[in-house]
Amino acid sequence: MSLGDERESSGGYGGTGQTRTRLPESGGDVYGGARRGGRTSSRSLVTVVGVVVLLIAAIAFANRGGDDSASDTGDENQPTSSTTAASGARPVAGKAGGIPAGFARDAQGAQSAAANYSVALGSAEMFNTARRHEIVDMVYAPDIAARRQAELDNAYSSEGFLSNIGLDKDGAAPAGQTFVSRVIPVGTKATSFSSSAATVEVWYTSLFGLSGDGSTNPVSESWYTTTYQLTWVDNDWKVTDFQQKDGPVPVGRDQRASTADDMTKAVEEYGGFTYAR
Repeated sequence: MSLGDERESSGGYGGTGQTRTRLPESGGDVYGGARRGGRTSSRSLVTVVGVVVLLIAAIAFANRGGDDSASDTGDENQPTSSTTAASGARPVAGKAGGIPAGFARDAQGAQSAAANYSVALGSAEMFNTARRHEIVDMVYAPDIAARRQAELDNAYSSEGFLSNIGLDKDGAAPAGQTFVSRVIPVGTKATSFSSSAATVEVWYTSLFGLSGDGSTNPVSESWYTTTYQLTWVDNDWKVTDFQQKDGPVPVGRDQRASTADDMTKAVEEYGGFTYAR
């Protein structure tokens, strides 16, 4: 992820909005409409029956047991009906330089590492030289990190690049504005795995821009998939290379964009996660 992630797309991410919740009709229409009459009782009965049927089906599905796993081929890299399900593995407890570390030497551990490294490499901290050096040293394999440092320093030190996204030469936001660069992984997939190397795809949404009055680059949303090449070194997974592509991009909803104040508060008050597969 590095510079290419961020910043082919210095504009074009979507905002955060508000969601309305429609309450049951028995209390009237919360949006001001008249209460419907007629067949309310029969419709309610159908609804209750439908919920019960779905609940029974869900319980039966959850209790099917381990019979299916017995016939599994053992190839965990192949997509299955449970590809998107949480594995139940706990996030790692350790950190190095503020970045999750100590991932398991298996496919799930590689996916967790890629997701957490996406967050670090897509963060606003990458625009601070000292912090960027720490992140790159922690995330990349030792024999790759030094070269990546030089490449990233050249890219991030470009005043043209920084000014285009509204930052000064030190990567700082203008007074009264907050710089936002945050990656939120949606899912991961290991496309190849061995005990010494793995290829992992991370699908994520990215928030990027400046929140605050007078911002000419408001916080917006984009979607990407980054494929990471990982190697097992120093008892952990480390990045050796990556490729990024756009999407998949969902259809946008008709939510109203939040105010600059609301966006700034959200970024300051809502922390990130440590991701597990």
